[in-house]
Parts: sequence; C-alpha cells; structure tokens
Amino acid sequence: KILYNDAVAMTGGQPVDGTIDPAAISRQVHAEGVTRVAIVTDQPEKYDGQRDLAPGTQVHHRRALDAVQKDFRQHPGVSVIIYDQTCAAEKRRRRKRGTFPDPAQRLFINERVCEGCGDCSEKSNCLSVVPVETEYGRKRRIDQSSCNKDFSCREGFCPSFVSVRGGKVRRLAGVQEVPKHLQLLPEPVRPQLSNDRAYNILVTGIGGTGVVTISAMITMAAHLEGQSCQAIDQFGMAQKGGAVTSHIRLSATADAIRAVHLDTGSADLLLGCDALVAAGELALQTVGAERTHLVINTHEAITGHFTRSPDLQYPNDDINQRLRGAAGDTHLTFLDATQIATRLMGDAIATNMFMLGYAYQRGLVPVSSAGIEQAIELNGIAVETNVETFRWGRRAAVDLDSVTTLARGDLAHPSEEPESLSDLIAARVLDLTDYQDARYAQRYKTLVERACQAEKTHAPGLAGLGWAVARYAYKLMAYKDEYEVARLYSSDQFKQRLADTFEGPFRLEFHFAPPLFSGRDPYSGLPTKRAYGPWMFNALQLLARLRFLRGTAFDVFGYMAERRIERKLITDYEATINELIGGLDHDNHALATEIASLPEGIRGYGHIKQQHIQDVGSTQAELLGHWRSHEPRAQAV
Repeated sequence: KILYNDAVAMTGGQPVDGTIDPAAISRQVHAEGVTRVAIVTDQPEKYDGQRDLAPGTQVHHRRALDAVQKDFRQHPGVSVIIYDQTCAAEKRRRRKRGTFPDPAQRLFINERVCEGCGDCSEKSNCLSVVPVETEYGRKRRIDQSSCNKDFSCREGFCPSFVSVRGGKVRRLAGVQEVPKHLQLLPEPVRPQLSNDRAYNILVTGIGGTGVVTISAMITMAAHLEGQSCQAIDQFGMAQKGGAVTSHIRLSATADAIRAVHLDTGSADLLLGCDALVAAGELALQTVGAERTHLVINTHEAITGHFTRSPDLQYPNDDINQRLRGAAGDTHLTFLDATQIATRLMGDAIATNMFMLGYAYQRGLVPVSSAGIEQAIELNGIAVETNVETFRWGRRAAVDLDSVTTLARGDLAHPSEEPESLSDLIAARVLDLTDYQDARYAQRYKTLVERACQAEKTHAPGLAGLGWAVARYAYKLMAYKDEYEVARLYSSDQFKQRLADTFEGPFRLEFHFAPPLFSGRDPYSGLPTKRAYGPWMFNALQLLARLRFLRGTAFDVFGYMAERRIERKLITDYEATINELIGGLDHDNHALATEIASLPEGIRGYGHIKQQHIQDVGSTQAELLGHWRSHEPRAQAV
C-alpha cells in the first residue's frame, strides 16, 4: 500500500520534488512486474479518461478500500494499492493561504438526534468529530475549527448530520462591544530580565495549533527589545496532531543562557495550551514547586484512541492531580481558553495566542505587549486577528467572568443532568409527554417510582437502581423513530444551536436513509444516505405533528421490524425491572443496578443499533442467569 498525499509529510508540507504522481507510480510498479494495481481516491472522477495509467489499473472511491484489500489479498504475488488523497493538515494550510479549493459547506450534528454510537468516527477516523457531554449522555459535535471538510463522517449511519451550505462560523469579537472597564488595559508588572539568570518558559500544545508560532512571537519580541533569547522546539509527531513543546530562555545578556533545553525544575512559566501534554513527564520535570507558574487550558482535546473507543473518558482528574502534585494550587491557574477563544474569534486556532495574552497580563511574560504585537505584525499572517486575540487574552486575565459571559453570547448554558433524582424524573416525564402524550409519560413514571420504592424498602442506604431505571427506561421509551427525529429537527433548540454556530445566509441539506428510498452501497451492501434540500424542513414539521399516530394501526412506520423490536425492548425492560424489584436486597443491589443500566449500550440506528441490541442481549442473559441462580457474579481479577 502506497500513500500519495501530495506533500512531504512531517517536515512542514513541502511540495513533492520531481514529476512523481499516482499514474507514474502505477507505471513504475507495473514495469517491475506487478500485475494487480488499484488507485483508491476521494476523487475518482479526476482519473476519468486518463490514459497514462499502467495497463489494467483499477480506480475506486475510497469507500471501496476495504473491499479492494480483501480482493487483492487473494491474489498470489505482489499487488499494489495506491491511496491518493491530499494530506488533511495541508488542506487546512493551503485553504488559509487561498491555494486550495475551500467548499462553502460545513457539517453540523444535531446532538439530540445523535445516539453517541461512534459510527461517524469509525467511518472517518477523524479527530474533528469530538465528544460532548449532555444531559442525555455523550453525543458528538463537529469541531468547526479543525474540520478539514473531508465530509466522510456523514457516511456514519445516522440522521443527525446536516450540511450547512454558505454562511460562516459565527465570530463574536467583531460584533460584541468591549466592556468599558476592559477597553484600556493596565500594563502588568513584568519579570525583569537579569544578566546572571535566564527567565525560562515552556509552552506545551498540539501540533498544527500554533505552539511554535507562540514561541516565535515571544523570542522575536525579546529580540526587538534588545534582549537575548534562545528557543528549541520539540515536535516529532506534532505535525500530525501529536505533542509539541517549545523551550524558551530569555535574559538580558547571552552569557546567562548556557543551554536551550530546560532542565529539571527550571521553568518560570509553563504555558499549557494542552493540558494532556502539560501533565506529561517531559513537561512536569521542568516544574519547580516554588518557582514555576502554570497556566493550563482545561479544554479536553481528544486523542486518536477516541475514534475507536467512543466511551473513552478524558483523564481530567488524573491530569489535575499530576499538575497539583507538581506545583501546588498557589501557582496553578486553569481556564477553558479554547471555548472562550473559539466563541470570540470563530476559530480554535486563536487559543494559543489567547493563552499568551492571559499569561502576559498576569505578569508572567518578561517582554512588552508592544513588542509582542510588533512581532505579530512582522509575522504577517492574520495580523489583525492575532493582535485582537492577544488583547482578548489580556482582558480575560483582568476580568475572566465578563469575557466568558461575553463569549457565550446568546448561547445557553451547557445542558447538565438534573442534580436530584426527583428533578431527573420530572424532566423526563415532560420529555415523554412531548414525545407522545401524558399517558405514555405516566407509564414511565409509574415504573421508576416502583423501582425507587423497592430500593428504599429492600436496600435502605443504597442508591443507584432508581437512577438507572430513570435514565434507561426513558432511553428505551423515547426511541428515535421517524416522528421523533422530525420533532427534534423541528425544535427551537436545534434552530438556536444553528444560529449560535453560523452567521450569514445559509441553507441546509439533510442526510437521511429512509427505508423505502435508500439504496445499497455496492461495496458493503449496507443502506446509504441521500441528501435532501431545505424543503425537507417543511416535511419534518408535518411529520412531527403526526406523532399521535405512533403505535396505532395508521402508523406506517410502526410495521417495520426495527420499530417492532424497539417496542419489544420497552416491554422486556419493564418485565426485567419488575423481576429485579421483586427479589431485591442488599446483597444483589449492585447486580440489579448493573442489569438495569444495560440499555446504555444500545445506541445508533438501523444495523448499528441491531448489533448493539444483540451484544447487550448476550450480556443481559448472562447477568440474569446469575440473578436467578442467586450466584454472585465472578469478578475480574
């Protein structure tokens, strides 16, 4: 397998020297005796009519990669697959420079429709599909700042994806007035550089987000002010989104800088643009408990493991514990710089410059603001935006609450799960009333109250079963059929989230796979989605109003096998809960709670959901076997 990604990777994306291209590669390997050659690409149309491919070379869409691999592995001898697709990082760089096509289109996920199954991440293997915790569980969201407009995530079998054509990502800094008390910023008391000791800064972050740029701005500012400076960047895999660190030493004279790489406990400032990298061993060894000030971005930037493990938890507690253990609380500052900077500037790339401004105003950077802004001007890239971002970071250091409130704009506070069980039950009763009707909601409430009462009576002092039934009875009863998907798209909440994310004129396209109209993928045999234009909004609103037909003889969707299974899951769950509360005691309470929580694993739509139902069913049969035999469940060692 040969990857042709249109750039020299890992070293900055230089152009490929010479005339090599996929066609030339196919001819070369054919000349060396290879008889089975295929080109797999995201743009197969560009090979239409091309005559300079090696004889017999096949051209496939990238969706066929798995099928081509399975076919070629049966071929005796050497076969070659050439994968032709421009490097994602290079796409973003070139688009910012105006040298690569930038489609006026973005993807948006309706989080209420999303089931959190992870099929979109599996299809795309993309880190721009990020987790978001909601009161209804973990969902997915598109990070508009890092999205390379590959659009392969929408191939996940899920109706939550919407294409937004036209418009731009909303940027609040250009329309919000700076609060009066933040318009004139006081200059902080900065560290004074000396002749006998360097002032040391370690910047940590993720490759491609501008960590090296921050280092360059600091050192250029020092140079402009006649100070001595040295810096070294360590990035390795950083060009592909890995860890990157910049070691910076500043002093009044060159004699004070004896080595560039920061040694143990020598950092005066650790600017943690990514907390995960800042909590790594290489960064923490530069921290001195009495010397180092830490400014840490708390944004949870996911890793590649998340694309394969949708339930992977960000190690937030471990990170905070490591940072506190190294520096204590006195010199440690946390802020979600990514969220604030992205909302203000419309792009997460502003995060690191925002962090620099924040640290500067805290008196932790020994060069002047004028010097930093002059360095930004000399850099010549997005000068106005970077200067404004730097100043917003300074404003946040003066009054973080005001800047955070302004950055939030009209965006509602993030959804959080109700604090008490009674609040959760009340909220879900309202949801199910809107979903169907009051009678349906009462069915839910009765089941949950019976579970809570049994827990209180037969397992006093223990908790968990009531919460589990409240969550997962709702999850099963509010299954997302055609009526519910239509209702969630017709909601004011969806429209508000669109307005909070995008500005300017735009139109929507919906990506659905209606059972009666969807085709089959020629390679996988699975249903495929189709794009539907803005007219679908009116159809969805009409369909949402017809939800009173759900479960009646006039419910045309209710006759489908998937809908019958979903209704059976509800009655089976009710029977299971009744069995659990009938035999509940202190000893089996934990097992009862585990069984009641099993619907957590039922996610997705269509064939994705069916597979999860089968997996959960196997687990439930095993656990119910332990329950009915009164045998303790074997614990993993």
